[in-house]
Amino acid sequence: MANIWVTGASGQLGMALRQKGFSFWDEVFYTDKEELDITDRDAVRQFVVGHEIDTIINCAAYTAVDLAEEEPEKAEKINTLAVANLAEVAQKEDCLLIHISTDYVFDGHTNVPYTEKDTPAPKNMYGKTKWAGEQAIIKSGCWHIIIRTSWLYSWEGNNFVKTILRLADERSEINVVNDQFGSPTYAEDLADAIISIMANEERIEHEGIYHFSSEGVCSWYDFALQIIKVAKKDCKVNPVTTAEYPVKAIRPAYSVLDKTKIRKIFGIRIPEWQESLGRMLQEGE
Repeated sequence: MANIWVTGASGQLGMALRQKGFSFWDEVFYTDKEELDITDRDAVRQFVVGHEIDTIINCAAYTAVDLAEEEPEKAEKINTLAVANLAEVAQKEDCLLIHISTDYVFDGHTNVPYTEKDTPAPKNMYGKTKWAGEQAIIKSGCWHIIIRTSWLYSWEGNNFVKTILRLADERSEINVVNDQFGSPTYAEDLADAIISIMANEERIEHEGIYHFSSEGVCSWYDFALQIIKVAKKDCKVNPVTTAEYPVKAIRPAYSVLDKTKIRKIFGIRIPEWQESLGRMLQEGE
């Protein structure tokens, strides 16, 4: 039995965890910023102590990649300072902290999947604040499992899949970048992975950094094409280069994650990205 606290519970991953649930024997507390401000260290400590929390699953994050370039303080407050608060309290109260990070901690200057041993070198403010959050966790000395993921999507919140579906209904054709490569991740699959980790009685002994995303590699253009195809939308998708589609934040050209470690340690099955996308779109019909 565990007393679990899920932060960011109204986001994509938080909602997936709510819908799936944990063990019958676990007591789970879900909060979002309206219920509890995790940038307030005293509030974090009071909640952990008051509810006898032994596991914190931090799904809270500032994820507006381009906007983070304009308001770095807000990104840092949520992605770094709040994470440091959680880690400090977790260390003092002997909790396990499961924290969600990102592929954007890497610079993308490679053509082979990143392993957990590769050195981060983020190129944008979002990635920099997420990397600083990881470092704060490690520095705190708390029990931790950091899961880096990529291109997260679901029916909740704002994400690429929902944007493409909306644009396909509004336009006859759209332009999508074809020179940035990664792996989409269905929030429900990541939730399943976290639940599997929680079911492993030796999870604390396996603390460290892990990578999780769907299997396979695609560009944003490939991803958009598949969304249009499976959703049976009448919209043309045009491939463009990053240079032709300027945005404020620099994205890594290649941010595929190697999932060997999480499969080996926790025995997690990882589906192909096309399979997960098809499942998500089918569930929304």
